[in-house]
Amino acid sequence: MIYNSFSFLVCFPLLFVLYYAIPARYGRLRNLYLLLVSYLLYLHWKPVYALVLLGVTVVTYLSALALGRCHRRRRVLAIGVLLSLLPLVFFKYFDFLNESIAGGLSLLGIEVGLPGLNWAIPVGISFFTFQALGYLCDVYYRRIDAERDFGTYALFVSFFPSIMSGPINKASLVIPQLKALRPYFDYDKAVVGLRLLLWGMFLKVVVADRVALYVDTVLPSYMNYTGLSCLAASLMFTVQIYADFAGYSLMALGVGKVLGFDLTENFRRPYFAVSVTDFWHRWHISLSTWLKDYVYIPLGGSRCSRARNYWNIFVTFLVSGVWHGANWTFIVWGCIHGLCQIVEKMLGQQQCRYGWLGRGVKIMVTFMIVNFAWIFFRMPSLGDACRVVGRIFDPSLPLSVFSPGGTAAFYMAIGLTVLVVKEAVEEFAGARWLPFNSRSRAVRWLSYMAVTVMILLCGVLGSDQFIYANF
Repeated sequence: MIYNSFSFLVCFPLLFVLYYAIPARYGRLRNLYLLLVSYLLYLHWKPVYALVLLGVTVVTYLSALALGRCHRRRRVLAIGVLLSLLPLVFFKYFDFLNESIAGGLSLLGIEVGLPGLNWAIPVGISFFTFQALGYLCDVYYRRIDAERDFGTYALFVSFFPSIMSGPINKASLVIPQLKALRPYFDYDKAVVGLRLLLWGMFLKVVVADRVALYVDTVLPSYMNYTGLSCLAASLMFTVQIYADFAGYSLMALGVGKVLGFDLTENFRRPYFAVSVTDFWHRWHISLSTWLKDYVYIPLGGSRCSRARNYWNIFVTFLVSGVWHGANWTFIVWGCIHGLCQIVEKMLGQQQCRYGWLGRGVKIMVTFMIVNFAWIFFRMPSLGDACRVVGRIFDPSLPLSVFSPGGTAAFYMAIGLTVLVVKEAVEEFAGARWLPFNSRSRAVRWLSYMAVTVMILLCGVLGSDQFIYANF
């Protein structure tokens, strides 16, 4: 379900009321209701792809059960992982592999190629596949027991608040909550959830979708704009992707809390990171945790030689790049992050030990490195990304910046100002100083109304898809 759509505003209150209308003593019926809702919402996108979701669920469910009955556990794990990854590889990477192989062979004078696929990628396939694989690996490593109730497990994989763009939840967090539902409506948790929904909506429609108008004007036609305009657009995209993805994650967490569930925190003010290593402790936390638990540590983690440790870091972020998309731009983006973390570890610069001034400098340096990497993430090809970088550093271009002008610039400035102030207060003073968390009821409600007014007046209201839904 697209949270910034009118259908969500209409449907969610009804889903919420029907959920709590089921008596608490019928916990299995509540789960069945949520499972039905999750699949119906997924069917709404493209019905046939619900079979992919069901297939991954069945494979990992049966594989986990087999791990407890079979002595050849590693073979069972390998089969389960391969079968679960097949849909992801087929839908997301077939065209990329086909074109890369054909391009490589053409350099040798061999013209061979298979027809490409024109099918859309199933929504959220990377997220629910990794979530299911995380469960299977946890069972293999005996961190949790295999779940025998198929309905409970199917709900864990398909839970509608997080299936489209995460977070990637751990079974050890969600399944116990599904099996022990609260017998009452948790008012305090629902209030927190509604705050998350409101702030997430602000991030999406007032910040992300507003700066997207600037980004989508400049970057697709970068050859027609100055280097400063390209730099400004890259900075705006850095803001856009954070506000878009963090906005979705907050709304997913908010929906979960209103229904009584705690999901995984996904963002913690990443642009105040003092290093790229610190950035990945704050950005897409559920993915970085997944990569650490199921890629980095199995490779050997840091319990090995320095050279091997550096290789483990590089491979982990190479996997991160590949996970994000079937394009060399994502692979380069992942490699940039991996190489930066290796250099930081070699120099002992993962944290900051230089006081407030040093911290400020490191925050700015890290932000610019992350912003540079986002250019490769955003552009459709490596050539385009390199040419954008070239224009940014081209001294022969005029020193002028494209401005949207009028109310568009004013609305964009409002959104950016509110975002920066809120994030800075939370980072340096603490969340208790935010108006949303004020002890005064009047201040809290005034802040709710102010954010709502800004959404209505400054937001780009529509049903635009979230960026990470494509992954």
